[in-house]
Amino acid sequence: MSTVAVTQLIEAPAIALWQLLVDLPARADWLSTVGAVELLTPGHLAAGTSWQEIRTRPDGGAQAEEFVVVEAVPLRRLVLSSPGIGVDYRITWTLRTVRRRRRACTAVTVRQEARPTARSGRVLALIFGGLAVRAVEGAFRRDLADLARAARSAAPAVAA
Repeated sequence: MSTVAVTQLIEAPAIALWQLLVDLPARADWLSTVGAVELLTPGHLAAGTSWQEIRTRPDGGAQAEEFVVVEAVPLRRLVLSSPGIGVDYRITWTLRTVRRRRRACTAVTVRQEARPTARSGRVLALIFGGLAVRAVEGAFRRDLADLARAARSAAPAVAA
């Protein structure tokens, strides 16, 4: 099993970030690598909610990724699973409120655990492990920057 984690301090309250994370149809509006989102289950976000995102790959191609909510603890933690080819992924978004210069900020950590489910997944991890870790870290840093940017532009609406 491999694990990648990235943390960023975002100058926004946890509620603003949580609202962005759980508004599934709006993900394509603020995530720069997401072109479309299709909800696969109706209703509010909760354990079992699933959706598919069309993400842009670094080579410019498109890739569909499916996500299922495993756990949702409002304002604190969102745990997702995503099946891959020979590997299952678990992505955890953690929000922790911190004070910085008398302002409310949130430390946001996104962590991915990759668990091989087939021999092919273990072989690919051995061959491409380091490259994959760097690619995932880059993607997480981009997603966190997108989240911070979206929170800044949504700040007046959240405060109202």
